[in-house]
Amino acid sequence: GGAAASCSVKTAGDAARIELAVDRNRIKADGKDLAFVTVKITDKAGTMVPTADHLVFFTLKGDGTIAGVGNGNPISVEPCKGRQRRAFNGMCLVIIQGSSRQGAITLQASAIGLPDETLTIQSE
Repeated sequence: GGAAASCSVKTAGDAARIELAVDRNRIKADGKDLAFVTVKITDKAGTMVPTADHLVFFTLKGDGTIAGVGNGNPISVEPCKGRQRRAFNGMCLVIIQGSSRQGAITLQASAIGLPDETLTIQSE
């Protein structure tokens, strides 16, 4: 007698910002532990823009390194090691590796035409 399911579809507007989401904000300070950061290009309302293909540049501050980058595009010839990655269907990924030193690791993501976005991961 009631609704079993519902669904809504939102049309994305123009790309307006970079959204960063990390799988966990604390990693071990053992030089091996990783944090996976999902990067989304969104419109003003926070809806992912599936046509966005911005080149996203990554800068790291603190005792950590960029272990790899990716975007899920099966025909991409971009290197998986580096400090930048083009968004594919509005998304890409950066993998942060901590060092053996404790402290904050700050990731900054930037792309032409979009404001920079940062997040901090604690290495403990």
